[in-house]
Amino acid sequence: MDIASILHNISIWALPVLLAIVLHEYAHGWVANKLGDDTARWMGRLTLNPIKHIDPIGTVLIPLALLVMGAPFIFGYAKPVPINFNKLRNPKRDMVWVALAGPLTNLALALISTLILWITIHMPDGLRWFAEPLAMMCQASILINVVLFLFNLIPLPPLDGGRVAVGLLPGPWAYQLSRIEPYGFFILIALLALGVFQSVLGPIIFGLSKALMTLAL
Repeated sequence: MDIASILHNISIWALPVLLAIVLHEYAHGWVANKLGDDTARWMGRLTLNPIKHIDPIGTVLIPLALLVMGAPFIFGYAKPVPINFNKLRNPKRDMVWVALAGPLTNLALALISTLILWITIHMPDGLRWFAEPLAMMCQASILINVVLFLFNLIPLPPLDGGRVAVGLLPGPWAYQLSRIEPYGFFILIALLALGVFQSVLGPIIFGLSKALMTLAL
């Protein structure tokens, strides 16, 4: 991929990726604060300032590397918002809502992007100079938010889906699943390297993304 193509892709993907991962983390902190845990607020992380959430590797290097390699979709993450589950009013139940806040925010962003895409498609021809790049950004936003929505719902700690499962399962099962968390990252890397997620989630990601984009036509 030449420099011009890389710069073009960055101009299309940078803002959607940043919004998707920053709002994902902000949602966790916002819901936790509403449910009794003010840790994120007191640590200055309950903010929409992207600088507070940027992780050099997850927010910059990984998405950039995927762009340069021409990956079919982009993935990234921000610095996790600090959550103290013990401060939640009902820790086991509220953990579920705090965990779901991130993926559901990504789903909402995908739907909002679909609406904006519909608007851009129906703009007058005289606004094509504005509508076309905005439409490409909306398509990128739909894809990245669908990726984050589905990937984070995998029931494996430390992903959000793992925390949801821990909150919903009976005590002994929840305890056994929570013990996986220290090894969860390595399990994820292994599954990604083996192509398990790509083969299982890939068709669902592209199917849902295509369905949303089709709605905008």
